[in-house]
Amino acid sequence: MQRTDKVWWCIAALSGAMMVMLGAYAAHGLAARTTEAMVSAVETGVRYQAWHTLAIMIVLVWRQVQPLAGQRWVLVLWALGMACFSGSLYLMALAGLNLGIVTPIGGLLLMAGWLALGAVALRAQRPRG
Repeated sequence: MQRTDKVWWCIAALSGAMMVMLGAYAAHGLAARTTEAMVSAVETGVRYQAWHTLAIMIVLVWRQVQPLAGQRWVLVLWALGMACFSGSLYLMALAGLNLGIVTPIGGLLLMAGWLALGAVALRAQRPRG
């Protein structure tokens, strides 16, 4: 396994741990501190983070089977998108920060990652065998 893939697996593991912690806090303790809308915002952030963490792990497995140009960009876009999208929702609910434009920028990065995934798949050569 390449060193960069080890780093990506660590990022996925930390993301997974963080989403479980934040999800549990949203389900069991956050309602006493804030509004239902803020609890919902954290739950949305956790849901998006969960799906994109899973997607990152799938691309990492794909890279082991068929390394392709552009796969790294998919990972980068998703990681940045999760940080901006989910992170801004967490900061809004937990710290009262309103980061305004950061959440939709994160959403655009997540979408760009999915489009990049499609582009990588379209450019992939059929395995010979």
